[in-house]
Amino acid sequence: MRTHLLAAALTLAMASTPAAADPLSDAVAADLPSLLTLYRELHAAPELSMQEVKTSARLAAEAKKLGFDVTPQVGKTGVVAVMKNGPGPTLLIRADMDALPVEERTGLPFASKVTATSAAGTQSGVMHACGHDTHMASWIGTARRLAATKDRWSGTLVMILQPGEETSEGARAMLEDGLFTRFPKPTHALAFHDSASLPAGTLGYTPGPSFANVDTVDIIVRGVGGHGAVPQATKDPIVLGARIVGALQTLVSRELDPQDAAVVTVGSFQSGAKHNVISDEASLLLTVRSYNDKTRRMLLDGIARIARGEAIAAGVPDDRMPVVNVRESQHTPAAINTEDFTAATAARFVERFGAERVRQVPPPMVGEDFGRYHLADQDIESLIFWVGGVPQAKWDEAGGDPTKLPSLHSPFWAPDAEKVIATATEAMVTAAMGVLGRS
Repeated sequence: MRTHLLAAALTLAMASTPAAADPLSDAVAADLPSLLTLYRELHAAPELSMQEVKTSARLAAEAKKLGFDVTPQVGKTGVVAVMKNGPGPTLLIRADMDALPVEERTGLPFASKVTATSAAGTQSGVMHACGHDTHMASWIGTARRLAATKDRWSGTLVMILQPGEETSEGARAMLEDGLFTRFPKPTHALAFHDSASLPAGTLGYTPGPSFANVDTVDIIVRGVGGHGAVPQATKDPIVLGARIVGALQTLVSRELDPQDAAVVTVGSFQSGAKHNVISDEASLLLTVRSYNDKTRRMLLDGIARIARGEAIAAGVPDDRMPVVNVRESQHTPAAINTEDFTAATAARFVERFGAERVRQVPPPMVGEDFGRYHLADQDIESLIFWVGGVPQAKWDEAGGDPTKLPSLHSPFWAPDAEKVIATATEAMVTAAMGVLGRS
C-alpha cells in the first residue's frame, strides 16, 4: 500500500511545473556568501570524532544568536538547539560535525593543514573528506531560514549537531545523554548527506533501508605452531585461515536469497613473522554489511559456524578452536527511511526542484548512525536523503560514471560546495515546512 502511495505522490508532483524564483530560493541565495565563508573556515579547521570542541562551540553560538535555546556538551561534544513555536509536531534536524584522519590532497586554497591524534593514539592529517562541513553550513542556513519564518510554521524544532558519526559513537552518545528525555522527543527526524555519486544540486532518496547495518568482526584462528620444514607436526593457522576466508564467501553466494544484499569482506589477514616458522595464530578482521536484522543474524551466525567447522575439518584440537568476536559496541544499525515521510518529502522536492533534479537511488552498503534515532523509537518518521556534490564539469568528463571520480573519504573529495549548500538548505527547509508548515 505504501509503495502505491509513494508512486502516486511522485506522479502527481512530476506533473507539476518546477517553481520559479520565490522568497525561499531568493533568501538562500542572499545568505549563500556567508554560508560559503563558514564552510571554508570549517573545512580548514576540521576536528576528529568526539573531539569537535571548537566546531561545536562556534555553531552553538550561531544558533543562540538566532533565538534557539542551546545546550552544549550533549553526548560529549554534541549540541541541541530547541525552538518552540506553538502546538504541532516536533522535528529533529541533524548535522554531523566530525572529520576523518585523512591528509587532504584537493589543492583547494583553504585545504586543511591540520594534524591530530585519534583516540587510538594515531597521529595523522585531518580532513572533511566526507563533506560534513557542507552539512554544518547547510544546518546553519536551515536554522536561519526557519527562525526567520516562524509565522509560517507551528511546532517544535530540535536542531542537533552530532559528534562521532564516522566512528558510530555520536548518535548513541547523545541518546544515552538524554536526547529524547531531556529535550522534546521528535515525531520526525531529518538529515541529508552530500553525495559523490550524483551531480551537484541533484537530490537522491531511498524508501526503506537507505544505509546498511555495519558489523566489525575479529576472528582469531588458533593453530599449533612449529618449524616450517616440519608442517606435519603443526596445525597451520595460515592454511586454516585461508580456508575460512574462502568459505566465508559462500555466505552471500550460496546461503543468501539472491534478491537480498549483503557483504562479507576480510579486510586484514595477519600471521607469522619469519619465513621458516609456522605461527600458532592468525587474525582475520572483517566488515559485514546487511540491510535487515534477519540477514545480519544469518551472516554473524554463519561466520562463527564456518570458522569452527573449518577448524574441525583441519583437525585442530578442541581447546584451540577459533575465537570469533563481534564488536557490538561498534555496530551501526541500518538507517530506515519511513515510507510515508519519504514519499511526501520526495513529492515536495519534485514540485520545488523539478523531476530532473530528484532521483530515487539504490541504497549503498555504507553505514550512517542517523538510523539510531528511528531505532530508539520506531514511531518516529525518519528520512535521510542525498544531495549531489560532484561538480558538473567533472561529472560530464567522467560520463556520469562515479567510479571514475573521487569518492567520499577520498583525500581528493572536493564537492561543489556552493551547489550542495544552496540545494541542501532549500531542500531541508522545504522538508521541514512539510512537517511543521501551517496549512
